[in-house]
Amino acid sequence: MVEYQQKDNYSISDLLDIVRLLRGEGGCPWDREQTHSSIRSDFIEETCEAVEAIDLGDTSLLREELGDVLLQVVFHCRIEEEAGSFNFDDVCDEICKKLILRHPHVFGEVKADTTAEVLRNWDAIKMDEKGQETYTDTLDQVAKSLPSLMRAQKVGKRAMRAGMDFRCAKDAMACIDSEKAELERAVAAGDTQNIDEEMGDLLFSCVNAARHLGVNAELALKASTDKFIKRFSVTEQLTREAGLDMKDLPIEELDIYWDKAKKIITEEHSND
Repeated sequence: MVEYQQKDNYSISDLLDIVRLLRGEGGCPWDREQTHSSIRSDFIEETCEAVEAIDLGDTSLLREELGDVLLQVVFHCRIEEEAGSFNFDDVCDEICKKLILRHPHVFGEVKADTTAEVLRNWDAIKMDEKGQETYTDTLDQVAKSLPSLMRAQKVGKRAMRAGMDFRCAKDAMACIDSEKAELERAVAAGDTQNIDEEMGDLLFSCVNAARHLGVNAELALKASTDKFIKRFSVTEQLTREAGLDMKDLPIEELDIYWDKAKKIITEEHSND
């Protein structure tokens, strides 16, 4: 058994010590076996749960989930400290230096009175920091692990800074029609490989249109998915009340129940 002083309140130094003990001799077998790769998905999951707490506006849950995210950061730092690479203090040192460097209008003599000026300075400093010599470099360094919609929107935004963009939202939306037509031709030809490519192009064009319209594509799709689930739930409820099983109904009949569900939800919202 590992001894540790019980307290009413703990701090970051306690968290660092606890993770060190869990990873050390006499600690937890599971914790000692973990690597960056083995807990990679845990990091993503904990981050998503923190985002969910933000979406819910639940501050108590957010406090808990941010603790789980912090644990992931500390755990990864501990793995590297054991390898003699870096530790938690090194991570804190680097982010503090980055913040000071990228805010010369706060910590230096640079003048930036608007958000646009701040972002221009930030991008220029970041390019210099990361040795990005071309606009393509800035696109390449958008994390490939991002959700595809988020990555596409970020790549499009960076391409815009190089002048490669639609002139307006109308042009961006016209591209959707063009890509849709190309997809339809690929489907008509039965060209499976080209269907994949054209579907990707269509989705990318939708993201560009969303950007021009000031819409966050990731959040917009999340909202639409949530809306679909809500309508699906009411549709299933209606079919059950009619003594029916959804899967046994033809799509034409399901559409009738779907329209009823849509009407019910719309009326509920109008009464709120």
